[in-house]
This record gives sequence, C-alpha cells and structure tokens, in this order.
Amino acid sequence: MINPEVPVPVHFYILLATLLFCIGVFGCLARRNAIAILMSLELMFNACNIVLVAFCQRHGVTYTLQAFSRAQDIESPVGQIYAIFVITIAAAEAAVGLALAIAAYRHFKSINMEDINILKW
Repeated sequence: MINPEVPVPVHFYILLATLLFCIGVFGCLARRNAIAILMSLELMFNACNIVLVAFCQRHGVTYTLQAFSRAQDIESPVGQIYAIFVITIAAAEAAVGLALAIAAYRHFKSINMEDINILKW
C-alpha cells in the first residue's frame, strides 16, 4: 500500500527525466519529419522541468512564517517558477517551429527535413 506521508525519492524523478530526455534526443536525431522533431524537443523540455521541480522540492529553501500563532514551513517555489518559464519558452518555440514548418510545406510541398535544402548552394 502506498503511504502518502513518505515522499518519492529524488532519484526516481531523475531516472524518469533521464529516460524522457534520452527518448527526446533519439527522436531529434532519428526522425526526418519536422513535426516529430518539434515533439521531441518538447519532450526534452519537459524532462528538464521534471528535474527542476524535483530538485527544488528536495533541496529548496524552506521559509518559516512567524506571523501566525504556529510556525508553518513553506517551501520556496523557485523550481516551479523556472518550470513555468521553460513552459512559456517551449510554447513560443512550438509556435515559431510550426509556423516555419507550415511555410516550408507551402514552399517545398514537404516537411521532410532532407527535402528542405535552402541553405545548400
């Protein structure tokens, strides 16, 4: 039975993030479709978010509020704030990447990365 009082160890989160990041790297290197490459990049961003939040939960600063009748320990939300920044950057990357993929499809009639040779002479 799962005990909700016992936290999940940080190395489980690191293992999950490493697995997701490796899948994302493999997807970026092995795929030729621009949409699949963008999805793999999103997977790598989410793996970084898992590590940020896990480390902040385990090694973050704990504040004690003395203003109330009993002291409360509040964990610092720095890891979650960094994760929100990464999510917004990933959303902007996805929007720009999809716009480029649509423009490439209109011009080259394909989103295969090997067919798009605009930088070659």
